[in-house]
Amino acid sequence: MTPRTTEPPVIEHGGGVWSIKVPIPDNPLGFTLVHLLDTDAGPVLVDTGWDDPASWATLTAGLATCGVAVEDVHGVVITHHHPDHHGLSAKVREASGAWLAMHEADAAVVRRTRAQPPERWYGYLAAKLTAAGAPAEHVAPLVRARDEGRPRTLPGLDPALPDRAITPGELLGLPGRRLRAVWTPGHTPGHVCLHLEEDHPAGLRGNGRLFSGDHLLPGITPHIGLHEDPEDDTVTDPLGDYLDSLERVGRLAPAEVLPAHQRAFTDAPARVRELLAHHEERLTGLLTLLAEPLTPWRLAERMEWNRPWAEIPYGSRNIAVSEAEAHVRRLVKLGRAEAVPGSDPVTYVAV
Repeated sequence: MTPRTTEPPVIEHGGGVWSIKVPIPDNPLGFTLVHLLDTDAGPVLVDTGWDDPASWATLTAGLATCGVAVEDVHGVVITHHHPDHHGLSAKVREASGAWLAMHEADAAVVRRTRAQPPERWYGYLAAKLTAAGAPAEHVAPLVRARDEGRPRTLPGLDPALPDRAITPGELLGLPGRRLRAVWTPGHTPGHVCLHLEEDHPAGLRGNGRLFSGDHLLPGITPHIGLHEDPEDDTVTDPLGDYLDSLERVGRLAPAEVLPAHQRAFTDAPARVRELLAHHEERLTGLLTLLAEPLTPWRLAERMEWNRPWAEIPYGSRNIAVSEAEAHVRRLVKLGRAEAVPGSDPVTYVAV
């Protein structure tokens, strides 16, 4: 159930910018803030929300409140490929003929996701979890799904293909507006923030406004996990990418941040400092845990989450293990931890 709220589903931010609170079914985040930007060529959406009938109804009703029919939408800019942001893109494009833009790194994820058969994804997840030290009983449902040839039931496995690329550092082609793409990898490899380089309509001090997607949120930290290509064995450092991207956004010093969840806020540099301190504190805490060799699974069991490990659902455990491994990779790259030679599944220890 979507949490009840007394706040209006549509918020006007001034200067031709609105946000619509599109619900995410059965998710503690509650909603995605889909932003509407007026341009001389017609309305443009930043993200679209989850692909669900109630979400679609909320989006179209919210647009109507702003005086816009979904058929009027000129374009859709996707901050990243996750289903609570990209899910309704196909429906919006089908209804309006709008173009759909995404950073190439996330567009590659979309193409790869669409191309892989379901059993390939179930097998890949099973192998990754096994390598991370997950117990056999946790991996067994994925193995069964692979062997039985089950259809894809995970969200976001048939996403819309974008037809335009977002080029970092360049202005998007939006007549009458100055919206510049800022590449902020970490949460996903192709996550982008969008810097509206215009004076704040209420006169707030700072450099315009920033549509921050999931990169910068006022009260929670985005998930930083692994997002490799199953056909590519390159060892990535998504947490390092995220921390670098945070500092880049902090230097922009926008007057206001319009994130994809929670609420609009000011003082982005202060929020960036909080997040940098949070991750440094977490890395330090993991070093204490890694006084003894641990697999990523065992490390995730001991890490602090928003609830005890025993109460974390199956899918969320997979996400937690991915985040634990991303943090371990950062420690390894910094020379503060290392893999134990010959361990299988691999264990890590502080150095």
